[in-house]
Amino acid sequence: MRRWLSHPNLTMAVRVLLGLVFIAAALPKIMDPPGFTKAIWAYELFPVWSLSPLALILPWLELFTGLALCLGLWVRAAALWVAALLLSFSLALSINLIRQHPVDCGCFGASTPGTESERLADMRWIILRDAGLLLLAIQVLWTTGPGRGTHQPANSASTDGQQV
Repeated sequence: MRRWLSHPNLTMAVRVLLGLVFIAAALPKIMDPPGFTKAIWAYELFPVWSLSPLALILPWLELFTGLALCLGLWVRAAALWVAALLLSFSLALSINLIRQHPVDCGCFGASTPGTESERLADMRWIILRDAGLLLLAIQVLWTTGPGRGTHQPANSASTDGQQV
């Protein structure tokens, strides 16, 4: 199992999938900063003065980390940022879920409004989705850690023909 989870082809697929998710999440927010500002405001977690800077910076951070993952540039740093963002998003949603305060996550732009109970249920699913994406980011971090840049099969032969 460990060998399969650390296979370079799996890591590349996970990296690209995670990158595409973050690119897809960033683009609608980049196109509509006022709408994303309103989504952040609805969380009631940030001071008013920070809303516009957050709405301008977060989507670009998502875009750059997504592109870095897809292109294989600064992969470990990008995966760390993605993990930090996912933890932050999950924390913000969890706080509002505990408060029974339904919010539109703002993840991929505006969503369709529903009843309060539907929106709270959506928040639970979004937290689960983010947990799954976090597991993907952890896989990338695990396989790109120090000394793990290449895939070495078990019992590989050394240059002199002896088992290592």
